[in-house]
Amino acid sequence: MKYLSLLGSTGSIGTSVLDVVRQFPDQYRIVGLAAGRNVDLLHRQVVEFSPELISVLDACHADRLKALLPASYQGRIVWGPEGAVQVATLTTATMTISAIVGGAGLLPTLAAIEAGKDIGLANKETLVMAGKLVMAAAKRNNIQLLPVDSEHSAIFQALEAGHREDVAKIILTASGGPFLHTKAEELRHVTPDQALAHPNWNMGKKISVDSSTLMNKGLEVIEARWLFDMTVDAIEVVVHPQSIVHSLVEFQDGSVVAQLGIPDMRIPIAYALSYPRRLPLALKPLQLSQCGNLQFQEPDYERFPALPLAFQALRQGGVMPAVLNGANEVAVAAFLEGRLSFPGIVATVTKVMEQMWHEGANGSEDSLADILAADTRARSEAERLISLDLS
Repeated sequence: MKYLSLLGSTGSIGTSVLDVVRQFPDQYRIVGLAAGRNVDLLHRQVVEFSPELISVLDACHADRLKALLPASYQGRIVWGPEGAVQVATLTTATMTISAIVGGAGLLPTLAAIEAGKDIGLANKETLVMAGKLVMAAAKRNNIQLLPVDSEHSAIFQALEAGHREDVAKIILTASGGPFLHTKAEELRHVTPDQALAHPNWNMGKKISVDSSTLMNKGLEVIEARWLFDMTVDAIEVVVHPQSIVHSLVEFQDGSVVAQLGIPDMRIPIAYALSYPRRLPLALKPLQLSQCGNLQFQEPDYERFPALPLAFQALRQGGVMPAVLNGANEVAVAAFLEGRLSFPGIVATVTKVMEQMWHEGANGSEDSLADILAADTRARSEAERLISLDLS
């Protein structure tokens, strides 16, 4: 039996994790759940899985949840960032699934690693912001850090076909999102509803918008650099609209190994939970004869500047990936609230990065304090720029 703490239980990844657990009750038990504001869904999850510890956004949401739960419930309710850390480091948990969206996932994930928990990582921002620190902590604590993102799971699986020293490069696939064929001038009029309508995947709002700008792929490039210990020049991105080939590894002899599957997050989730074995998921199998042509093309860096911006942040190093991520989170939120245009997302991130770079934002990637300070400053500067644009 594997005992799981799940961070971000009410999000798209979290609910998929619980769906996998639901299929294999004899192999997995949920002992901790952490969520934010969605108390109604969390209440249903608590009733079904009976975790011993629950965390919510704040004391107000904790009171709401407590009022919904039956008097017979014996678990504890905590809240805030400290509550998420308590769930992440729960003594009875043998594995922590990090599925919180955004930079908020960094501290509880790092705490879980320091507590010796194996990690199922869906929170890419953890490695984007503090990849060097996180991977060093994972090595020091001798824990498994297993990727949950479909692309990184695909790379992880393909790497098992050979030796790491024989790898020439890794190739991340991108669907291209809903605006793959949209003209540049039309992107100025994109609405949040349009950006959220991903053609292949059912994801949360923030990740869906990131996918539509290709920032999501940029963040995955940074994540891959640390997760697989690759140089930036050994990471490539190709657009693959069908989302069947989830990523590839090219070896030095010219062999290219790919992982294929239907676009369903339960597949990489199940592999992370069961590694090195595989679970017999009740999913429709991939039918290659029904896939038609599988297409691949170069990303359009001019129409989607978020991707080269992420490569730039990775090359600049230091705290710049954290700056990129923090500014992007603020800009995406402003777009979803109707305060910023679609092209304004990447434009805001670019301005924040340029300003902080010129001001000497060269904090150390070895310092958690520097990383968190850069994140805070980037968010503040992004908000300032967005406010100025609207004034």
